[in-house]
Amino acid sequence: MHTDIVIEPMTQEHISAVAEIEKICFAHPWSVADLGKQLTLDTSHFVVAKSGEKVVGYMGLQIFSAEGYVTNVAVLPKYRRQGIGRLLLSEEMKNDMAFISLEVRESNLPAIRLYESVGFVIQGVRPKFYTSPTENAVIMTKYFEDEI
Repeated sequence: MHTDIVIEPMTQEHISAVAEIEKICFAHPWSVADLGKQLTLDTSHFVVAKSGEKVVGYMGLQIFSAEGYVTNVAVLPKYRRQGIGRLLLSEEMKNDMAFISLEVRESNLPAIRLYESVGFVIQGVRPKFYTSPTENAVIMTKYFEDEI
């Protein structure tokens, strides 16, 4: 577990680093412009994980009428399996929501285990949701009604 990790709201100064994380972690990365647009939306809740001054991960969340939808969770490969994804999720789950939902590649077993460990349950599958390579998405949701 990284002890020097700080989670903070994403700002304009983080955009280029988050865009680089996108390029490293995803087949279809968000552009700098798309990431910047998130800062202008009331529904967007993006946070970054920093080790010192270096952005090592981030998480995007959209909230509509108390429904949370994760856009992305990404941690640089060198920093994975050190609890950073859990810290990002924990911070975003502080938002007032009835539930939070996401899709994850069927083959991404470490991420699925992480989500299950914080209370997400598998709700279904979206066939051929991902491309490059083509793969099913597992839909996972955590409900908060018992916690509100």
